Amino acid sequence: MRIGQQPGGAHGSSGTVLADRVTGSGPLSAGVRRVLAYIALTKPRVIELLLVATIPTMLLANRGEADLRLILVTLFGGWMGAASANTLNCVADADIDKVMKRTSKRPLAREAVPTRNAAIFGIALGLGSFAWLWWQANLLSGVLVVATILFYVFVYTLGLKRRTSQNVIWGGAAGCMPALVGWSAVTGNIGWPAIVLFLIIFFWTPPHTWALAMRYKEDYKAAGVPMLPVVATEEVVTKQIVIYTWLTVLATLALVPAAGAIYAAVAIAAGAWFLLMAHQLYSGVRRGEPVKPLRLFLQSNNYLAVVFCGLAVDSVMGWNTLGHIAFG
Repeated sequence: MRIGQQPGGAHGSSGTVLADRVTGSGPLSAGVRRVLAYIALTKPRVIELLLVATIPTMLLANRGEADLRLILVTLFGGWMGAASANTLNCVADADIDKVMKRTSKRPLAREAVPTRNAAIFGIALGLGSFAWLWWQANLLSGVLVVATILFYVFVYTLGLKRRTSQNVIWGGAAGCMPALVGWSAVTGNIGWPAIVLFLIIFFWTPPHTWALAMRYKEDYKAAGVPMLPVVATEEVVTKQIVIYTWLTVLATLALVPAAGAIYAAVAIAAGAWFLLMAHQLYSGVRRGEPVKPLRLFLQSNNYLAVVFCGLAVDSVMGWNTLGHIAFG
């Protein structure tokens, strides 16, 4: 939707695999290729963030009592919202996707799906997400999903992405919304822990995305997208990566009062590891050594997953050592 979408496009391998199957030769029928093309539009790999952020948030909001029905219906509604935003992003970015090697196999770049059909598909998913969450959770959750889709498509993709190097910073707000959606689905409001979780992902997004953009700088330059690595030196970029990594780690520590000892230990250990990687990248650039920014990009995914998994474990074990699962 970034409900689960990172600025700059899909970063995982599953989208590439689907695109290869859609556009390549092989035994797949035309109907199967068409279905795979629509699935590829939703950028399935990117939606993993939805799972990473939403479930631990809901467990924390419910103090470890896992209402499986509510979790599943919220995940489904959130998935539809993320799929809607990602599909509409593909529609809006079809022209630059054709130029960038990293995205040249996406369905609209290869014209595997008519643009009009993709737009209708994206809008239908968005409306379905709103209706589903309003029905199965509450109105606030549905409104938050719609706000996320609109922000990602109109503010980030159509407004900021091609105009400013600050695009990732502010556009990243859309990817933080699973925390607010998950919390509101449980409580019907937005509490301060949800805001802190929002900020964790908000501060995490720039170093995560800039590391990728450093690797694909020429792609972004050819497409006319002013990502920070395109318009600034590597030293400036990696310094900003260090700053936002520190902000990310500090935000994780701000959540400790709402969680417990298990989460605190995980946040400190994972934060130290994340900071070490960011500082190593910065130091390597300053010394003029060859660096591998893609390593930080890939490991940043692991970092966020570890922190949120630590929160999930703490939410269950920390509040009730036996845990409690309700199916009501």
